[in-house]
Amino acid sequence: MNIPQTITEIFQQKFGHAPARIVRAPGRVNLLSEHVDYNDGLVMPVAIDRATYIAFSPKDAPQTALVATDFAEESFFTLTNLSAKLQPDNSPLPEWAKYPAGVAWSLTEKNLPVKNMQAVFASDVPRGAGLSSSASVELAFAVAWMTLGGWKLSPMELALICQRAENKYVGVNCGIMDQFASACGVKNKLLLLDCRSLEYQTLPLPKDVAIVIADTSMRRELTTSEYNNRRADCEEAVRIIQKDLPDVKALRDVSVENFNRLAQKLPAQVEKHARHVVEEIERTNRAVKILHDGDIVRFGKLMNECHASLRDYFEVSIPELDTMARIAQSLPGCYGARLTGAGFGGCVAALVARDHVEAFAKKLADDYESETRRHPEIYICEASDGAGEISKVF
Repeated sequence: MNIPQTITEIFQQKFGHAPARIVRAPGRVNLLSEHVDYNDGLVMPVAIDRATYIAFSPKDAPQTALVATDFAEESFFTLTNLSAKLQPDNSPLPEWAKYPAGVAWSLTEKNLPVKNMQAVFASDVPRGAGLSSSASVELAFAVAWMTLGGWKLSPMELALICQRAENKYVGVNCGIMDQFASACGVKNKLLLLDCRSLEYQTLPLPKDVAIVIADTSMRRELTTSEYNNRRADCEEAVRIIQKDLPDVKALRDVSVENFNRLAQKLPAQVEKHARHVVEEIERTNRAVKILHDGDIVRFGKLMNECHASLRDYFEVSIPELDTMARIAQSLPGCYGARLTGAGFGGCVAALVARDHVEAFAKKLADDYESETRRHPEIYICEASDGAGEISKVF
């Protein structure tokens, strides 16, 4: 489906005229460094060529009108009453509408002019699969309002505004990685973000390698309590380690050597969960030189190690993710595969030689379905540019 064409046609039917602009913002997949962003670590995501698209025009009216084609629903809100999270008829905003409304709220909190609009949007980023569909919606609307308002922010500034919308308005306590990747993606490049300083750089991705994302069809069941328990365990590890190493502010500051020396002082569960984070940050540091050297075989091995760590130490995998990763790792052309995202469902990401990718995707899907009786979705992706305008329609 050609999403820009489809939403343009729906916009014309709904509002009686063509949209003024179309923007897009990509989803993302994380290739290494999982669950380290809230420990001040380094993360290695990549924006993918699946995205949220918005067709929109300014509207001289007291309210913004949104049409979400993926839900076959529409919603309205006024810019003067965003904090109430209500539509003009006093009914609650639908859950999906809180993401664009939250971005509008976050922008107005920064005293940036936000104009009412008519908008139709759709996405081919799978929801609930760990590919940051919500961040892609947020960034697309941020770019749309920036286009209408005539002001300019850097991609990282837009990412921070969208993260604030998700944290403070939607109520999801996410880190910056998802919004960062959607905003700052670069075609054919990986990203390396320091979650403490917010400094970032691009890293080379070999041209003969494809990113394959395999959706287990198991929707994430990462409950708030499970997520918070793991964050609390990381914080508890820091508190205990600080008794010996008072300069430690986060697990980012703990070397593998020091962790091994002090590990026996930690409760068993805290030790396991913290070990994943410490070793994952060390893996990511090693990966930087490996990628600059173009050694995709060694990088793939780090991905495999990451999956084992998430399974055995951080304990966020499930049998379906383990099955998908195991099959992927065994197939010709696969350099490495691991669960991606928060865990407890969602997707496995694999790096695969391009000359094997079609056969790999078919064999992976067939073998996974044979073992689990679940039909997976397999997406062959490329690294994509970040959020921006793709077309002008007058």
